[in-house]
Amino acid sequence: MTQVATGWLVYRLSRSAFWLGVSGFSGQIPVFLFSAFAGVWVDRLNLRRVMIATQVLAMLQSLTLAFLTLTHRITLVQLIVLGFAQGLINVFDMPARQAFVVHMVSDKKDLGNAIALNSFMVNVARLVGPTLAGILIAATNEGMCFLVDGLSYVAVVASLVLMTLSLPRKTGPHPGVFHELKEGARYALGFPPIRYVLLLLAVFSLMGMPHALLMPVFASEIFHGDAHALGMLLGASGFGAILGAVFLASKKSVLGLGRIMVTTGILFGAGIVLFSLSHIWWLSLCLLAVTGLSLIMLVASANTFLQTIAEDAKRGRLMSLFTIAFIGMAPFGSLLSGWMAKKIGAPHTLLIEGVCCIAGAIAFAKVIPAMRIHVRPIYLEKGILQAEIPPA
Repeated sequence: MTQVATGWLVYRLSRSAFWLGVSGFSGQIPVFLFSAFAGVWVDRLNLRRVMIATQVLAMLQSLTLAFLTLTHRITLVQLIVLGFAQGLINVFDMPARQAFVVHMVSDKKDLGNAIALNSFMVNVARLVGPTLAGILIAATNEGMCFLVDGLSYVAVVASLVLMTLSLPRKTGPHPGVFHELKEGARYALGFPPIRYVLLLLAVFSLMGMPHALLMPVFASEIFHGDAHALGMLLGASGFGAILGAVFLASKKSVLGLGRIMVTTGILFGAGIVLFSLSHIWWLSLCLLAVTGLSLIMLVASANTFLQTIAEDAKRGRLMSLFTIAFIGMAPFGSLLSGWMAKKIGAPHTLLIEGVCCIAGAIAFAKVIPAMRIHVRPIYLEKGILQAEIPPA
């Protein structure tokens, strides 16, 4: 709801695709700048306490947005500053959230299903949230979405407090932050399967994720709609994502994730290209459902793959690099998309980005045989793979 309300509010105040790009940049650039350092601290701190702290801060940020918007005091500068503040909160929240999932699953063979189930729940919200946002914005204004968001954090914090978990104790002393940062980077970037997956995510973050940023332009200028139309466009993507998450949640094994990443990457790029060319409302909704399905399957498969092969002592740092690759490149994509949309229009921008995503998936397909050689011993050690079964 907040994502829809923020995008619509920025566009209503500015009527500019460029400012949509600036808004997206401000909320995502902290992840790129600081997530690697946050990953070091996530490996040191109590994950539950980190997440409670980030949820409380996020609640205060949303309530501040609600107050300024409902009292008609909100400005573009305030939106950008508050977006940057949420980005700083996400710097710690995202790697902590990813690392926390592992401790909620007693049997690591179920990790892929757990991550897919988590994606399913997130995307149910992505389906319902935009629709509710469109209704609330039409009936009141964007501030009501921010208010509902802020109040919802009470349930999140309560859930974290009520969980019964046995989290590993963080013992010291620790080496310096920069030493651990270098150690985590050397581990992740020096191991080809992790490096290739992070590069694939970076490409899709830079060239694929910003497509959602331009949806207010399509809702208003291409389909001549309002906030309700925007909600339906984003809701279609969320519906497709739910279907993708259901498929992954029902998958019995983590084997074959490489092929899934290639297939869904190509499908996502093709969906973006066709959407950029479409002026038919129902066809555009179907294409966004395809892109939502493809993107969530690609990201959840990459997440599962990385979590499965990660060393526990470096998991937080690896998840911080995952966050940088998937979220941290998005601010540059947002600026690039906003600038390109201003120069050549939103449809041509998405056309170019979709082609780049297809090229990235094809390049990743060529390194899968090399990845299998490195991953096989890890899968054998963890009992995921039997000696005679290929790993991917």
